[in-house]
Amino acid sequence: MKKNIAVLAGGDSSEFVVSLKSAAAVAEHLDKTKYNVFVIQIKGGEWSLMNDFNCGIVINKNDFSFQDNGQKTRFACVVPMIHGSPAEDGKLQGYFDMLGIPYIGSGVLASSLTFNKFYCNNFVRESGIIPIADSVLIRKGQAYDTKTIIERLGLPCFVKPSAGGSSFGVSKVKRAEDFDVAVQTALEESDEVVAEAFIEGKEIQCGMFKVGNETVRLPLVEIISKNEFFDYQAKYEPAYSQEIIPARISDELTRTCQDLTEKLYNAFNLKGIARMDFILKGDTFWFLEANTIPGMTNESLVPQMLRKAGLGFGETIGRLIDERIS
Repeated sequence: MKKNIAVLAGGDSSEFVVSLKSAAAVAEHLDKTKYNVFVIQIKGGEWSLMNDFNCGIVINKNDFSFQDNGQKTRFACVVPMIHGSPAEDGKLQGYFDMLGIPYIGSGVLASSLTFNKFYCNNFVRESGIIPIADSVLIRKGQAYDTKTIIERLGLPCFVKPSAGGSSFGVSKVKRAEDFDVAVQTALEESDEVVAEAFIEGKEIQCGMFKVGNETVRLPLVEIISKNEFFDYQAKYEPAYSQEIIPARISDELTRTCQDLTEKLYNAFNLKGIARMDFILKGDTFWFLEANTIPGMTNESLVPQMLRKAGLGFGETIGRLIDERIS
């Protein structure tokens, strides 16, 4: 008997459109001989089905089900593909935990910790696993001294929302007079802003996942952005970046990066597929961020890594689902 699988899309952040594309790609690649796949759009309090044959049917939030022609449908497993709140920050995971509905990916604590860049940075710094750039937290409505921050971090520096993704609201600040504008831009995405020292080097990304006792470490990606940094345009418009797989670094450095990714994955207590972003300066990797719900569009980095590793996109998601409902 086929299992009912809910793929979550949308969310309440600027990554709404990216999330819709990720969810559509996951739904497309899942094995329809094994699963009945339903895409559910969540935006604020509006939760509804997006499938053509029952589009617009409202989800009952009391038990995460829906009614169609007098028939009630429940779900065996949930695949969160919402980038940003309320999934990447762990809110929906808490809801599903209370309902006892399995989902793939990381739980509440790991999601909320890694989603908040400043607290994630502090956790990594205290762990001693990997070097990390110095950073300063600025809260909405809180006074700050630009001169003091720049003296501490230097220029250029990055200003980014503490909670957010796809580089929305991120600025590379080269002049002190541009700092306040960058803070205001970041505050449009999040009530907390992180100002972070700039580390010059190669941007390297590594994905991995665990299924049962098996750990799968994916090929590395080297990012070369034609813009100032790997911003939204560079991430989603092919003309503005090169994504080289495998990264053009030595086998030894590749293993080091994969080892660091696994150590961080375990330290955060992540589940499912995650992607770690690093800067390689000389022979030293510096931590940038952890992604617990990385992009899954056909052009996104993790699907590219899976293809390079000879792994099927749908089959990989299917393995993660089957582990949760077995």
